[in-house]
Amino acid sequence: MRARVELLAAELDGAYRLLRDRVDGLSDDEFRWEPVDDAWTIRPTLHGTWTADYEEPDPDPAPFTTIGWRLVHVAECKRMYHEYAFGDARLTWPELDSPHTAADAVAALDDGHLLLVEAAGSLDDDGLDRSVLTNWGERWPAWRILWTMIHHDLWHGGEIGALRDLYRWTEPPGMLPAQRRVGRIRPHR
Repeated sequence: MRARVELLAAELDGAYRLLRDRVDGLSDDEFRWEPVDDAWTIRPTLHGTWTADYEEPDPDPAPFTTIGWRLVHVAECKRMYHEYAFGDARLTWPELDSPHTAADAVAALDDGHLLLVEAAGSLDDDGLDRSVLTNWGERWPAWRILWTMIHHDLWHGGEIGALRDLYRWTEPPGMLPAQRRVGRIRPHR
C-alpha cells in the first residue's frame, strides 16, 4: 500500500511548486536586498566559501532575514533533513558552502527537493512510520520529515513572495535610494 506515501508526495510537490513559482526569475539584486539594517544574509567566509548568518542559540527576537538567506535556508534544510533521515548522516552545517547567487540558490533548492522526492518514492506506507534521524539527533517517523519540509516550503515561500512584492515597491530598477517609494501609500480604488 502506498496511499499515504502518494498523498505526502503530492503535498510535497504541491508546496514546492508554490515556493518554486515565487523564486522564478529572482535577480541577484533581490537575492541580496537588505530591507533593514543588520539583516541576516549570505556572506563570504575567511576560507573562501559562503555561509548563511546564524547564531546558537537563536537570538530573541529573531533578526530580519533577506530573500537570499531564506532561500538558502530552505535549500540547505532540504539537504540536511535528507542527509540524516535518508542519507549517510555525516554532513555538518559548517561543511556547507552556501550558494551566493540567485541562480545557484534556486539550483540548490531544486537539488534538495529532488533528494526528498526520491526518498519519498522509495518508501511504502509502512516505511513512513520508520524511525529516522534528524540532523540534531532526535528520531522522528519518516512521514514527519516530509511533512516538516512541506510546511517549511509553504512558510518560507510565503515570506519570500511577500519580500519580492515589497522589493518591487521599494527598489524600482535604476532608481536612486532618495527616489524610492518607501512610505508612499497608494489610494484605494
